[in-house]
Amino acid sequence: MVKYQEPLFRPPSEARSLIFQVTLGCSHNKCTFCYMYKTKKFRIKPWEELYREIVEAGKKYPFIKRVFLADGDPLVLEAPHLLRILETLYRHIPALERVSIYATPQNLLEKSPRELDQLRRAGLHLVYLGIESGDDQVLKETKKGVDSREMVEACRKAVDAGFILSTMVILGLGGTPRWREHIVNTARVVNEIAPHYLAALTLMIFPGTLLHRQVKEGKFPLPTMRQIMEEMATLVKLVEVETVFRSNHVSNLLPIGGNLPGDREKVLAQIEAAIPLTPDTPLPTEYQGAF
Repeated sequence: MVKYQEPLFRPPSEARSLIFQVTLGCSHNKCTFCYMYKTKKFRIKPWEELYREIVEAGKKYPFIKRVFLADGDPLVLEAPHLLRILETLYRHIPALERVSIYATPQNLLEKSPRELDQLRRAGLHLVYLGIESGDDQVLKETKKGVDSREMVEACRKAVDAGFILSTMVILGLGGTPRWREHIVNTARVVNEIAPHYLAALTLMIFPGTLLHRQVKEGKFPLPTMRQIMEEMATLVKLVEVETVFRSNHVSNLLPIGGNLPGDREKVLAQIEAAIPLTPDTPLPTEYQGAF
């Protein structure tokens, strides 16, 4: 059977997918805001162990149509190893139609266009990636590991290779002083990437992260909940490319969504109606939930 090393994370849209932890932890694991893999040391699951899990899962769940590859960035694996995983999945799970994966921009930058094309042809369909911000200063301060130019280059490689690209940005990540630069540059980067899906999450401050310590030390002025709503309105106003927009994560203050730019006015009207009703008080600093 499939064995998991907790904690285990997946995108909301992968709720019905069978998950395989082909790596454990995150190879980057330096982002100041992220707590997800702080308790894990990155390692690659041994092939023999993973192979047994896939074969056994195929016998028990031959009807499974979707598989999600975890943990934080399995696309860090060498292309031949990923190709072997994909071939084994499709061989032993007869009903399988889609395989999705978490990735970092570094993972995509390290892969050649030929390797990405091979992975797509082998059945890797959807890539989830956190843009977080399009502002170079915010990306540097949060230790994302790339600048906005590299972010665009990485994401365009995924789109050009034929993957479905689902991206996330974080409202509030610029704090109070840099909120406008954060959201304006984020919209600029989104427009350059043209992702198929765009999710706007709200910043959550988790104990144990560097950002939590910075907040406690007064080095990161927390945005207010009303500012978060204003950021979301600005993002919706500025995104010009066709993308499926969602802001219905557990972190969000207002569950909302639509197809941009077509549904812009409808979505914007809902956000702007909620702004004056939103408390102008800082975000919580001791969030204990999970992504």
